[in-house]
Amino acid sequence: MEDKKIKKRVREGYARIADQNSSCCGSVESCCGGTASAEDISRNIGYTEDELRAVPEGSNLGLGCGNPTAIASLKEGEIVLDLGSGAGFDCFLAAQKVGKTGRVIGIDMTPEMIERARENAKKGKYENVEFRHGEIEKLPADDSSVDVIISNCVINLSPDKKQVFNETYRVLKPGGRLVVSDIVLVKELPDYIKNSVEVYVGCISGALMKDKYLELIKEAGFQNVTVTDETSFPIELMVNDPTAQAIIKKENITAEELEKVGNSVVSIKVACKKL
Repeated sequence: MEDKKIKKRVREGYARIADQNSSCCGSVESCCGGTASAEDISRNIGYTEDELRAVPEGSNLGLGCGNPTAIASLKEGEIVLDLGSGAGFDCFLAAQKVGKTGRVIGIDMTPEMIERARENAKKGKYENVEFRHGEIEKLPADDSSVDVIISNCVINLSPDKKQVFNETYRVLKPGGRLVVSDIVLVKELPDYIKNSVEVYVGCISGALMKDKYLELIKEAGFQNVTVTDETSFPIELMVNDPTAQAIIKKENITAEELEKVGNSVVSIKVACKKL
């Protein structure tokens, strides 16, 4: 698949989600799952009730695969950058941890998401959060300018993950931390999945093998690369997703084949440092 085509489809997919006007209490169609309550999805991947209540309504779209702020050990006064910040959910949680002396920067390539996130920030009166339009392969941030980078189920969507990790290394200060929740593979996917741009938008066909993913992080220069958690990707999310249903029907995928695909995909949390 061509990189430009992938980015175009990913941008279009997330623009549709941003325009849904679904609240955090409503039903959303997730790019990484099916139609479900954003709050239910978030509870299942590690967010607490207090965290769900602490953010402006409409900022949680249920698009993550983990809770990176839970393992980032954020401190007052730190500068945090969120790759693929969406409607601002993780940014707002991070802002509460770094306090008034800290700052949070959200980066997203979808204008509709940036607009929605800025509206949420205004609604929640977050003065220490800003949202910048840009691509994670070319971050709109200065060298050695942030203390912590977080990302939640976004890097798997990039067609150039090596460049993403190089960029994160560039903008982190010495001693800075990268904390990521993402989708990776433990087994190769069938060709009909790997070659589907629709499934790419849904996070799966763009995922790398776990070992390759970790290798790219190390090649960028990061040290102490640690997988802090690993969980199976719930096959029911794929089954309930309208796009996945269309592919299953088109390819005549059996239940056994679908289970194999599900067993190939895992969600991991990775933490590392720039020394």
